[in-house]
Amino acid sequence: MSLTIRAVTKQDYDQWLPLWDGYNAFYGRSGPTALAPEITRMTWQRFFDAYEPMHALVAESDGQLLGLTHYLFHRSTTAIEPSCYLQDLFTREVVRGKGVGSALIHGVYERAKLAGSPRVYWQTHETNFTAQRLYDKVAERSGFIVYRKLF
Repeated sequence: MSLTIRAVTKQDYDQWLPLWDGYNAFYGRSGPTALAPEITRMTWQRFFDAYEPMHALVAESDGQLLGLTHYLFHRSTTAIEPSCYLQDLFTREVVRGKGVGSALIHGVYERAKLAGSPRVYWQTHETNFTAQRLYDKVAERSGFIVYRKLF
């Protein structure tokens, strides 16, 4: 399979949306708990706003999008350089285990290095063992536990 990792374009929307919906459904955001349409619209718009720190890459093969990743750069109190947070990663089920997720992560690594970022980090759900097998191959666990308070 010939695979290209590239920045998303406005022409990708019709193929990006089912991937985005699949990602959200995987984490229980579908039906009555689905994201509001304005969140999806704003997320999409942010990828093309030069003033936004949010970016998107897609994995493409033979004109078909097979996966996506969204990442953003932010400041840190412990470094001068920007940190890179890989927020979303999703591949079509039929290509899982075939290197698409790894290629997307490495695509983020390349862009983080170009931006002068010394690190890329992300989180996954504790029950997502399939993803953890991949992540253990391409990164190391930080040892930190994530806390949150929802309002």
